[in-house]
Amino acid sequence: MPIRLAAPGRDAIPSIIQGGMGIGISRFELAGAVGLAGGLGVVSGVALDTLLTRRLADGDPGCLLRRAAGCFPFPGLADRLLGQYMTAKKPSTSQRYRALPPLTLRPSADRQRLSVLAAFVEVFLAKQAAEGGLVGINLLEKLQMETPAAAYGAMLAGVDVVLVGAGIPSRLPGLLDLLADHRRVNFPVDVEQSAGSRHGVALDPEKLFGSELPRIRRPSFLAIVSSHTLAAYLARDGTTRPDGFVVEGSVAGGHNAPPRGPLQLDERGSPIYGPRDEADIDRLRALELPFWVAGARSTPRRLEEALSEGASGVQVGTLFALAEESGLDPSIRCRLLETIRHGTLAVDTDPRASPTGYPFKIAQMTGTLADRSVYQARQRLCDLGYLRVPYLTVGGGIGYRCAAEPIGAFVRKGGERTQTVGRMCLCNGLMATAGFPQRRRAGAEVPVVTLGADLSGASELLRRHPGGWRARDVITYLTKKDRSAEAQSESLSAL
Repeated sequence: MPIRLAAPGRDAIPSIIQGGMGIGISRFELAGAVGLAGGLGVVSGVALDTLLTRRLADGDPGCLLRRAAGCFPFPGLADRLLGQYMTAKKPSTSQRYRALPPLTLRPSADRQRLSVLAAFVEVFLAKQAAEGGLVGINLLEKLQMETPAAAYGAMLAGVDVVLVGAGIPSRLPGLLDLLADHRRVNFPVDVEQSAGSRHGVALDPEKLFGSELPRIRRPSFLAIVSSHTLAAYLARDGTTRPDGFVVEGSVAGGHNAPPRGPLQLDERGSPIYGPRDEADIDRLRALELPFWVAGARSTPRRLEEALSEGASGVQVGTLFALAEESGLDPSIRCRLLETIRHGTLAVDTDPRASPTGYPFKIAQMTGTLADRSVYQARQRLCDLGYLRVPYLTVGGGIGYRCAAEPIGAFVRKGGERTQTVGRMCLCNGLMATAGFPQRRRAGAEVPVVTLGADLSGASELLRRHPGGWRARDVITYLTKKDRSAEAQSESLSAL
């Protein structure tokens, strides 16, 4: 049995956690920079395998990916997997990316190995850039079929913290326990219309990589929740209890929990949230587990408020998403900063956009999927498939469907037409936002941009850094270290 190394203590997690955003927005450069500056840098764990192959297809500038893969505990295997996606010459701007087989409950061995390798590479590079700082990975409960491979790859790279939201992550503690010992897991997966029958995706480290496995440690686990009720449910049992919580409010970017009670919309079509949707800080404190709050916490005052209320700190997304090290396409970042500078950027909560059924924050930008004419002109398809949902077919087999796929295909698979209204292909849209759009005959995929609704911190950072900012500037701003330096300089000059 391999030795389990000690996970970082709960008190070791910094007061500032960088959000794990989008597909490739919270990339290794950003997470590494945040970790180096003293925060918890977090890589997004979504679609890392596709990101890896597309970066390789674009030539792997600087050979960073190949060098990281060379440190994979199973280098011969890494060379073979990477060799399938490397290009011998500079790719054409019209070259179509090679597609990976979509995730299923029964992935091939090489499909799982690639997912493990991709997570390893991303976390390894982030850890290397952080130079001893802490690095986490953010996974989505809704993407259960990719969770075991992504978690295991991150653990092989020495990830410090695993954060999971977009659902009820009650099975993550047990998963991390098993993977830390390289034991076979069968991670439960929700299958629609299965009438209570159990399904899961299996991962067996020994079958994938052999019996000579390296020592790894169990990382800390933070559950991302929206209410004290869910936090209390997870904390009540040792098998589900996390090491702490990130408590996201309804103004946070990305996916939001739906409002409690009947759905009501405001004049812009966004769900209306009320007092029932706010987490009770007193009840969170009573759980005696550390927690960080998220959503409209992007100013020094809001960080101080969180600490005074008993929180261990804050999670911040938008300020880091707009930092130079993030994976946001540079042209999109420039447009966002200009609209924020002029106070014209609107961020709405779309109750229909995400195939998951969760409300989703969308920045209103022309030329993106937020633009109705662009959305309507796009031909519906589902070729990445990360948000596909498994369902039990009439014949008793397992099928896969997504509410953003072609309507006819979705209905033939037993879905209801009403479920397809307004759905966006977030997989392709978010991949394009990170600068890796699939190229098609009709043109490249268009982006969809998600940010938090509160832009006050971004406006202030623009005032201080008109040309844009870096991750360390965000940490400095939130902790008011720049003001301390200014005050010290004034005191010295007075002498």
